[in-house]
Amino acid sequence: MIAIETHNLSAGYTTPIISGLNLSVNAGDYLCITGPNGSGKSTLMKTLLGLIPPLSGSVKIHAGAGDVGYVPQQNDLQKDFPASVSEVVMSGFQGRLGLRPFYSQHEKESAESAMMRMNIAELSRKSYRELSGGQRQRVLISRALCAGRKIMFLDEPVAGLDSQSAKEMYRVIHELNTEGMTVIMISHDTESSMKYATRVLTLGRA
Repeated sequence: MIAIETHNLSAGYTTPIISGLNLSVNAGDYLCITGPNGSGKSTLMKTLLGLIPPLSGSVKIHAGAGDVGYVPQQNDLQKDFPASVSEVVMSGFQGRLGLRPFYSQHEKESAESAMMRMNIAELSRKSYRELSGGQRQRVLISRALCAGRKIMFLDEPVAGLDSQSAKEMYRVIHELNTEGMTVIMISHDTESSMKYATRVLTLGRA
């Protein structure tokens, strides 16, 4: 079953960085997107997610509302976000709130389940800004699990982590994939990524 497909996709902001891409990702795949800086990895991911419109061609994600989660690349502003762990995780449901002013009991239970799955339940009341890099990434993955449980996009999820934390993060992502999650991940760490990826897309190579 196809989860994501592109047809003659050209992606970029004003001029194409990627041109004529035909890509098909099956449900359950673990796709690693690699390439040098400036090759368009993050631009492609944002285009697949619909955050940037295609310059030409098309993108189709065969998933419904609540099926897609996204873990963006961390930046300094995110690291200093003044909220508790549980508040950050619960924000994954914001796209489904509509006119509701509060989270449902089911959403609260789902958030707690996601935090337990990522072994951060004991940190739920802790400030996000006080966490280590590895803990923050677990929080963001928990948030993505609240946003969607079928397809997860991750942009450099181990950037800035020490080797042990990065190894653990790869293990967590691999576990999610073996449980049925379709994973699309950007990584500079080709060697470690190849250990788990079922498919690799390398950009910026003639």
